[in-house]
Amino acid sequence: MPAHCAAYGCKQRRTAESKKEGITFHRFPGDDEMRRMWEKALRRKDFTANKETVLCSDHFECDDIDRTGQICRIRPGVIPSIFNFPDRPRKRKEKNARTTKTSMKAKESMPQPLITPPKVTKKKPPFKIELDHNYSLPSCPDALKAKFKEFASRLWALEKEKRNAQVRERRARNTLMAVLHKPLCNAFI
Repeated sequence: MPAHCAAYGCKQRRTAESKKEGITFHRFPGDDEMRRMWEKALRRKDFTANKETVLCSDHFECDDIDRTGQICRIRPGVIPSIFNFPDRPRKRKEKNARTTKTSMKAKESMPQPLITPPKVTKKKPPFKIELDHNYSLPSCPDALKAKFKEFASRLWALEKEKRNAQVRERRARNTLMAVLHKPLCNAFI
């Protein structure tokens, strides 16, 4: 079952594609105080995280994630800080809007702005993959597996070559010892 990011407006899901992009998913902390701080950072009304609730790595700074080991972990004490919140809350339509002639005339007589300001939308910053100490490792697990198999087969071939060289050395040593210990009387006949 794929996990969905709990952040407002985030559409990230735990899939093979998100894994290839380097997006990781992190559960909310077990510590009650840290969990409340994460929930507060999400700014979602009446939101309570459970054991399965996750946030994707897009909501953390690059320095907040420890990618040095095999498992990406959030550093201790880190609170998510990158969100795409709306600029202002949406206005709800009034249920009892006035529709009398007088209110309509008043609305028409109100001055309209000459130039309507363009809507400013915040763009989500592009996701940067910073592989601090993993610069020699590919980001895709399949490529990593292929690289591992290549090195494992090369190691196996080198070990086999080493064993064969040891056998040849032992055989040459035995032959040399046999020649040196051969009785001299048979050599002159």
